[in-house]
Amino acid sequence: MAVPTNGFAVGGGSRCVLAVLGFRSPDPPSFRREPLGAVRAIGVHEDVIVVESRVWRTTATVVRSGAEAFVIDSPVFPDELELLPALLEQARFQFSGLLATHGDWDHLLGRLAFPGAALGVAETTAARLRAHPGAAQRALRDFDERHYVARPAPLALGSVEALPVPGYCALGERELELHPADGHTVDGMAIWIPWARILVCGDYLSPAEIPTPEASIDGYLATLTRLEPLVAAAEHVVPGHGGPIDGPAARALLREDRDYLEALRERRPAAAALPAGRRDAEQRRLHAANVARLREAGGP
Repeated sequence: MAVPTNGFAVGGGSRCVLAVLGFRSPDPPSFRREPLGAVRAIGVHEDVIVVESRVWRTTATVVRSGAEAFVIDSPVFPDELELLPALLEQARFQFSGLLATHGDWDHLLGRLAFPGAALGVAETTAARLRAHPGAAQRALRDFDERHYVARPAPLALGSVEALPVPGYCALGERELELHPADGHTVDGMAIWIPWARILVCGDYLSPAEIPTPEASIDGYLATLTRLEPLVAAAEHVVPGHGGPIDGPAARALLREDRDYLEALRERRPAAAALPAGRRDAEQRRLHAANVARLREAGGP
């Protein structure tokens, strides 16, 4: 089922080709990484490219089927966003629309690269954006002011299309699977790319960041349970922060994150050991915020 440009049709181990700004590689390396100006592009499948921002290692995923391609989430800095159309052109991915895994501002910047494009989000994210109009723009403006970032234009979310989740979203002659992913925030979806066996999961399963259950520990754990069979089947997982990881690493992260959250939920913060590789000062700060949030809420 074809999808018109800027629209979404919804329903209830290949060779890796990376072509970016004059660089072209027909080789099938594992996680081949090449600089694209000031942005890192990572080819994980012939139909999937991951872009990693310089800030928070925020990821954007470009997925292609036939003559159409969606950009999922977004990098952050203006130069990174400016390069996205050139990346798609060089890789011969024909842009069709935008998707966002959830409503945090750093995942909503795709329209700065593709003005006028439709943005597809989960129904829960659409509801969040309606309930808090202008919140993403204010958060972006605060980030830019604190870091002296100048942008050529303000963020306008434009046409936001609410997608049924769980459900499907057509891309070319194939379909993406949409799965609920709340707990980190009150909204969200994870996107399964079945022909590539790649899971784009938003702010879960990050190799760089501990879990941050801003909405609900129970909800976060429920999302991990829903994602578990997809992670078990995945060749690669693309979290919102930290770049793509292979299936075994993602499965290990899921176990670590579950252990951490269960200890936190049982009000044993001392037993909620920070996983190896995620114990720096920033992760300790996030852990302290998790403990404070739990105490303020009076429970999970």
